[in-house]
Amino acid sequence: MNWPKEKKVLALCGGVGGAKLALGLTKVLPPEQLSIAVNTADDFDHLGLRICPDLDTVTYTLAEVNNRETGWGRADESWHCMEALAELGGETWFKLGDRDIATHLFRRSQLNQGLSVSQVTANLCQNLGIAHSVFPMSDDPVGTEVKTDNGWLNFQHYFVQQQCRPKINEIRFVGAEVAQPSPKFKAALKDSNLGCVIICPSNPFLSIDPVLAVCGIRKLLTEIDAPVIAVSPVIGGKAVKGPTAKIMQELALEITPNTVVSHYADFLSGFVLDSQDAEQQNRLPASITVQVCNTLMISLQDRIDLAKECLLLAQRIG
Repeated sequence: MNWPKEKKVLALCGGVGGAKLALGLTKVLPPEQLSIAVNTADDFDHLGLRICPDLDTVTYTLAEVNNRETGWGRADESWHCMEALAELGGETWFKLGDRDIATHLFRRSQLNQGLSVSQVTANLCQNLGIAHSVFPMSDDPVGTEVKTDNGWLNFQHYFVQQQCRPKINEIRFVGAEVAQPSPKFKAALKDSNLGCVIICPSNPFLSIDPVLAVCGIRKLLTEIDAPVIAVSPVIGGKAVKGPTAKIMQELALEITPNTVVSHYADFLSGFVLDSQDAEQQNRLPASITVQVCNTLMISLQDRIDLAKECLLLAQRIG
């Protein structure tokens, strides 16, 4: 893979699916050429701790200490705290393993000292041995809420407590209109050596939209010279991970790659389409350069191969 040494890559990332591609990119690009902006609209306060699910999933994945069966949480986890909390009658609907709790205690302590989420994340990455730059989309609070038939729900109550069962009628990102991009995020987008932006195959509506909703981000993406490419999060009419297909259906959207392309239409220049959906290529706008390949990331090699395909597509677009 001959990616130009002077060109930098910015990845926009949600949780499990995005983290897989982010890991592949770290195996292909050195730290000085790759930065990863992560959704923080899932973040919430729980049991007095600040939980950052997507940031933690990405950092655990890049540090290779994640639970590879679930994709979230830490490997070799124990649950003594949750068991003791249950005995005391405390809230246990959001499962926090003992090792995971250490992360949240560290974050809470540093936030209480006045550090920003960006600074805390940088410290966590350093302590976990992550050389690549990982940062939140914003240091300001943004909260994803979904409107169901029973009213508005905080994202984690919908996603974890109610296991995505309620029908979604609308999605909003509270605070996004005034939230400023984190310093590293804004700097990455304005870097004159930016070679491409890669939108990881995270949920477009719950993981990527909040990133795009941060003040000025969508406009910046339409203005940059570098190609912006997205990896399809749907294969064969199904979501690879999570409730993407369910949400698309509930919002009366076709569960197709073209729907995803249309969702990013104002700034997208390239799209990575799974081989199973090759026949869908002629439905995509002629203005979009398409790369057809395997996008299902089961092994580490799959992650690396997809990362290379993304960079090849960016080079094709130029």
